[in-house]
Amino acid sequence: MGKIRENVDFRALRFAVAFPLLLALGFVVCAQMLRNDLPNPVAVMWSADGGTSFAPFGAYVAGGAALITFCGWAVFLQAVPLSRPVVMRRVMMGVGLMVSLFVTTVLAAGLVGQTGVEDARQSHVDPIVLAMGSGAALALGVVMMFAFKPDPRWTREDDVALQQELRLLEDPDLARDSLRMWVHARSSVFVMIIVSALFPAALIAVAVPWLGALVAAAALVGAGFLFARVRADRGGLQVFAGGIVRVLAVPAVEIAAADAAEVKAADYGGWGWRHHDDATAMLVGSGPAVVVKKLNGGRVALSAGTRASADKLAGILNRAAHRAQDDGQAQQPR
Repeated sequence: MGKIRENVDFRALRFAVAFPLLLALGFVVCAQMLRNDLPNPVAVMWSADGGTSFAPFGAYVAGGAALITFCGWAVFLQAVPLSRPVVMRRVMMGVGLMVSLFVTTVLAAGLVGQTGVEDARQSHVDPIVLAMGSGAALALGVVMMFAFKPDPRWTREDDVALQQELRLLEDPDLARDSLRMWVHARSSVFVMIIVSALFPAALIAVAVPWLGALVAAAALVGAGFLFARVRADRGGLQVFAGGIVRVLAVPAVEIAAADAAEVKAADYGGWGWRHHDDATAMLVGSGPAVVVKKLNGGRVALSAGTRASADKLAGILNRAAHRAQDDGQAQQPR
């Protein structure tokens, strides 16, 4: 039983089983109230001219109740297993409500359309009941999707969050040792790219469209490498060109020291992502930057925007490297 509780949402299971049964019971009770006004037999299929197939009243009601129950269970039970994604369970709970109410609406519209008719061949499905019931089924199903709250379940994301909280408790300064920032070249550089590349590309496109598009695409790619998203935390340093392509990744355990400095892009091979001698750089221009020295002797340089942000980034990386080295020494067997 305990294993079943770990895999099944019992609250959803109770609703999934009980709601179609109660709905079917309500249909049976309401059908009995109309019995004296219905022809015998009643129509179960219709064409434009009236009823085409017929069945006894008891068979119509019993078959309809069974159909309501079966269709409801078939959809509702998809929302019961805890292994299903939360969004899927909420959607299936709403769809189950829609299906159950819609089947009931169709059956009820068939009965109401035959009230007061002596011969079922002259009957039609009541359009008002069908329209109102279908609209209510759709609306209530959408409401159920938003209102249903699946039972909480411990997931891998919860494990990650717990580990993060434990690390924060062990090291309160860790929360402030995290930096996310964007760096980019001066606006005049992008104006120069527009004038020297995009305008000529527009003129070329008049004569050779594919060549103009190629020149424009090359200019946009080049401009993208003059944007960079920097992320520094306890794990180390990551730099993404254009905010998407990761071009630099330095784990904290590989950092020897990080220093804020004024650098010239020419010393590292120019702007953008460069590998020059023993250094790898992602520079969007000359100016404030952080130079990271690695334990293997290599260097990494990246633009930092302002002197203040360069100092802050260097401090975070130095503290991250210090923690990583302390953790490594603590894990070594004595």
